[in-house]
Amino acid sequence: MSLSTPHFPDSEPLGLDSSALTLDLCAWPILAGFPSPAADHTRKRIDLNEHLIHNKEATFLFRVKGDSMIGVGIYQGDMLVVDRSLEAKHNDIVIAVLNNEFTVKRLYRRGGVVKLIPENNLYTPIIIKNGEELSVWGVVTYNLHKLN
Repeated sequence: MSLSTPHFPDSEPLGLDSSALTLDLCAWPILAGFPSPAADHTRKRIDLNEHLIHNKEATFLFRVKGDSMIGVGIYQGDMLVVDRSLEAKHNDIVIAVLNNEFTVKRLYRRGGVVKLIPENNLYTPIIIKNGEELSVWGVVTYNLHKLN
């Protein structure tokens, strides 16, 4: 079994636009109760790139297909922010290349055992056996999930 960093398969992830995207940031915490009458008063503007992207050249977006990660709130159609410059650690959610296909799973790496763990009980973990090659492509840092 070996871990490596692959080249792009046939279908590449989406690159990032370098233009700033700024939104108003409210300075008070949001309560899940009654709305604040001060909701019309914002304190400053933030650039989402500064909050979501730590290494622009190594950050890509992936659109999720499938339901193997619904237990951690990753659903079909969600956009994942993936950083290739981060070293994948035990328990990280990663983008891996397995049999020339991208997959998103939780990385298990303990005591010489390496597995890709789905977060849906309908699926079984993928155990990486000796002689098999697992390519960890990047670490998922954010999930952009549309609520409606």
